[in-house]
Amino acid sequence: LACSHHHCAFPVGRNELCVWNTATAQPLYLSGHHCSISALSFGSKINPLLVCSASHERVIVWDLDECTQKVQEGFMPRGIVIGTLLGMVLHIRFSPDDQQVAVCAGNQIYMLSAKNKAILAELDGHLAPVTAAEFCTWEKSMLISVSEDRTFKARKVWDYSTSQLIYQSGIITAFPLLSLLINEENRQIITGCAEGQLWIFSLISDHNYRCITHINLKKEQEKFCNKLWKSGKEIGSEGQNNSKLCKTDNMRPEGSVETSLPILLIEHCDFLECFHNEENTYSSQNASYFWIGTSTGLLIINLANFELEAFLSYRDYRDLSIRIARSCALTRKAANGKVLCLITSMFEDMIAVLEVNLATLVRKHSDFLLCGNEKSLSVIARYRIIKCFLSMLVDGFCKLNYFPTGVKNTVKDKPLVFHNKIKSSGYTAAPRMTMFSPNTNLRRIDVLKWKTSCKCKNKEYPLESYPPIKYVKEISVTCKPTPIFCVQYSGDGELLACGQADKTVLIFNSNLTNAHNVFSGHDGAVNSVGWSHDRKWLVSASEDRTLRFWSVCNKEPALILGKEKFHKMVCFPQFYFIDTFILLCCGAEFHLLSFHLDATKDDLKRYIPRSACKLVQKFPMTSAMEITSLSAVNEFYSYIVLTAGSNRALEVFDLNAGCSTAVIQEVHVRSVHQICQNKGSSFSTQHPEAYNLFLTTAAGDGIKLWDLRTLR
Repeated sequence: LACSHHHCAFPVGRNELCVWNTATAQPLYLSGHHCSISALSFGSKINPLLVCSASHERVIVWDLDECTQKVQEGFMPRGIVIGTLLGMVLHIRFSPDDQQVAVCAGNQIYMLSAKNKAILAELDGHLAPVTAAEFCTWEKSMLISVSEDRTFKARKVWDYSTSQLIYQSGIITAFPLLSLLINEENRQIITGCAEGQLWIFSLISDHNYRCITHINLKKEQEKFCNKLWKSGKEIGSEGQNNSKLCKTDNMRPEGSVETSLPILLIEHCDFLECFHNEENTYSSQNASYFWIGTSTGLLIINLANFELEAFLSYRDYRDLSIRIARSCALTRKAANGKVLCLITSMFEDMIAVLEVNLATLVRKHSDFLLCGNEKSLSVIARYRIIKCFLSMLVDGFCKLNYFPTGVKNTVKDKPLVFHNKIKSSGYTAAPRMTMFSPNTNLRRIDVLKWKTSCKCKNKEYPLESYPPIKYVKEISVTCKPTPIFCVQYSGDGELLACGQADKTVLIFNSNLTNAHNVFSGHDGAVNSVGWSHDRKWLVSASEDRTLRFWSVCNKEPALILGKEKFHKMVCFPQFYFIDTFILLCCGAEFHLLSFHLDATKDDLKRYIPRSACKLVQKFPMTSAMEITSLSAVNEFYSYIVLTAGSNRALEVFDLNAGCSTAVIQEVHVRSVHQICQNKGSSFSTQHPEAYNLFLTTAAGDGIKLWDLRTLR
């Protein structure tokens, strides 16, 4: 099958070619083959519009304008035979200037002239039939091919008498590679296999054809349908009925067989053109999109975040008798917001032409997802609260009261008496039942004072400067080689803490001139450290399952939490809610602790501890064996805590509600080992709405940027 602009080409009666003009609804029948037509392709240019057809015995190029004129004059249209007896042809492709045709026959690729019968070059090297080939538009005479031998090759054809192999990949997958697309905008190649797997490789010269990402379409399709189903439950019965199909499609009845998901086609999607008249588009204007044609339906993938934007299943349409497609073709450009899709049946001699309204398809899915995510997160804190104190514990949750600096408490601490002129000690109002509910009704003078003090203490990275890429200094922390497991800068950037395998914690000045302090006492390697917001305290966790709190001015720990407190190794400890709580991970759960630290000593009561710590609550992560990373903001008041687990999922906890609010499955191919949140000042006048809304996750397969508002 082949599609181009207003034309569709498909074989009729096996050896006759039919070119259907969708604008005039007039078919054009072309005869010239004696065997079954196995491959079709339109030319790259519109004027003249060429189409090439291939069979076992010959390859023919047709000029549609000339053929139409011949038919109108009453003559038999004829094409140019450019190749004969090349074998079983699986794929053909015109060059960008329509001067050459790449013919994939068997294990070889033949470069043929589009004007006459001449073989310009023969490219071999594949060990199995070549299934697809594409010309590189920005580099002249470069050809990329994929094969059933599960590899792709990049070749540069110089003068069509000799060919040079630029790159040959290893075996990518256990299944044959079936489709290929070159993304000109990002200079990438996208290839798909017979098991629903997508791979994207970079074609930038210094990237050495490295793999950018790998997409499992089966899992992405299942996640997308589950989102629609959950969103439909939130918005009412109409959403339930529309999303029910997605849910039932993924639930196989008893006795059924799970089939593969071959990727038959990868094509550019004219996504943004369909929304150019609308004020609110559903995605970024800088994003690229492409179609994925499978045996069961069509999918739209966003190349910016590699996520599914829309899904069309053949079985959802009763008028369409084709349930499983053998091959498909799509028009690259949308006409009046509609895209033509041509599919053939796997089991019958049947061809169907579909007209897909792209805007309606995407809008339908986007409306469901937007309505379903309205209550996924509570409001993220946008304000700095000047001062807070712990007032009481209610059902294991901390209740916080807030007062601005400089305002004296007018409630006097008096005994509780029944007199209308004497205020009692804090019981004149109903207690708050939420865990965190900061008072944001601050006076303007208090806000200005706080902003002034923050500017004096905190140093911000200059926006006009480039990222630090220059090597400056290197020091040796010990006399013998010792692994450093963690490093952490203090909030003002003046001090640097290092946790080492020799059971010590070192404090350096930021310029690494000398060691500020050395803390020792752990019985195992120190795996993580964390600074307090005021830079006076440091918390460290070790493989000995203990947690120690250190004062920067004292070498003795102010507080030690021993092995009896934790059933597994402690990691990722950090101060939270501007030094009000401690967060730490232990196995598959994280703990919220309230604490009091006092480094002063009393010689008469030296054995009575002045520091204390108490467990507030444990929060288990959903279906994870171990938490691999934890992140929360201590620079300002935020309710959000993010965790990543060994199950490769990212979970969002809202401590204001005291529960998990969202779980993102399959965040990376490997487990996330680092989460980084935006920790900028919420009083910034440049982009105040962006703070604490974006985060990055890092794993062995790369780094991703996430938006907390949409969880994408």
